[in-house]
Amino acid sequence: MIGRLNHVAIAVRDLEAACAVYRDTLGAKISEPLPQPEHGVTVVFVELPNSKVELMAPLGENSPIASFVERNPGGGVHHVCYEVDDILAARDTLKAQGARVLGTGEPRIGAHGKPVLFLHPKDFLGTLTELEQV
Repeated sequence: MIGRLNHVAIAVRDLEAACAVYRDTLGAKISEPLPQPEHGVTVVFVELPNSKVELMAPLGENSPIASFVERNPGGGVHHVCYEVDDILAARDTLKAQGARVLGTGEPRIGAHGKPVLFLHPKDFLGTLTELEQV
């Protein structure tokens, strides 16, 4: 069902400082910041030869990652994202197997402009899991 790893997301308090670590220390190519008001975050993508790292910072007072950043002021891994060919089929298969889909259960458009869903971390070894349709 799942395809390749699309990205690992790291939540941070200071997006520019996080970008500097990847850009200046590790020599990575960094995308421009992309505000995602419908998701309550601003993201940048660190381009890797085989995947991406998503750096995300809270956007607005009601950001869903604000409490995560409060608990982890130095930042930390927030979720992993896997690609799927058919997000609705993946959702239905997972739900039939007892997995919980967060939110309404309907895909939303993610930062790459593609449909995404999030799966409850308690169903996936304590890891918040995102599925993105390719």
